[in-house]
Amino acid sequence: MNPVTRREFVKAGLGVLGAAAVGCGGAAQSIPPPPPPVTLVFPEGFLWGAASSSYQIEGGWNADGKGPSIWDEFVHETPSPIDSGDTGDVACNHYHLYAQDVALMSGLNLGSYRFSISWPRVLPNGSGTINQPKLDFYDKLTDDLLAAGIRPLPTLYHWDLPQAVSDKGGWTYRDTAQVFADYAATVVNALGDRISTWLIFNEPMWFTLLGYWTGSNTPGLANDFTRYISATHIVNIAQGQAFQAMKAANANLKIGGA
Repeated sequence: MNPVTRREFVKAGLGVLGAAAVGCGGAAQSIPPPPPPVTLVFPEGFLWGAASSSYQIEGGWNADGKGPSIWDEFVHETPSPIDSGDTGDVACNHYHLYAQDVALMSGLNLGSYRFSISWPRVLPNGSGTINQPKLDFYDKLTDDLLAAGIRPLPTLYHWDLPQAVSDKGGWTYRDTAQVFADYAATVVNALGDRISTWLIFNEPMWFTLLGYWTGSNTPGLANDFTRYISATHIVNIAQGQAFQAMKAANANLKIGGA
């Protein structure tokens, strides 16, 4: 018998043909039908969504009283440490276009949106007086997401440390842990009535390693293993203190990390 053509073979592999005849040493053999397709079932409550970080998308880097972050300082260095001298000064302009962005997410039928809150936008100096209009930005974003049926999933820290905090030693300075916990409580007190699930840090291993040892990331400090270990230690303390502060503000919150 004649061998099957490539087209027939592919069709058999896809299950379109149940069997085909092939020649093998003069004897005919049947190609067994393929196994039934596997059906993937996602668990109840699984949400398809999108994710971003404040510095990557918001723009408005110095708008309306926002304080500088270590990323703002890093990308504005001369010569620029970034390819092509790019910055996040405008980025996707999410700060001004968030309503349109929520509409896009709604059009995609997303069920969740993970974003990060810019610490220096809410507290320009890292602590002290709240920049209420900027906290209101996240308040309006939250309301728009909920109105669109999209779960808000905020991250408290996605690498944009206030420059004022960095100037005091950043994550190598022991007091930063408490300052961060105070910031966490401030945000939860404002949004925790509508947002039940929170992330504290995004990838703490990487922002400590790249920022305080290799120097390839903000704040660009390199070749000091002791400083890197100190930053790692204090970030862990900060996570614990932030967790306690957030639970004290709202005991029902679900809190994790990314």
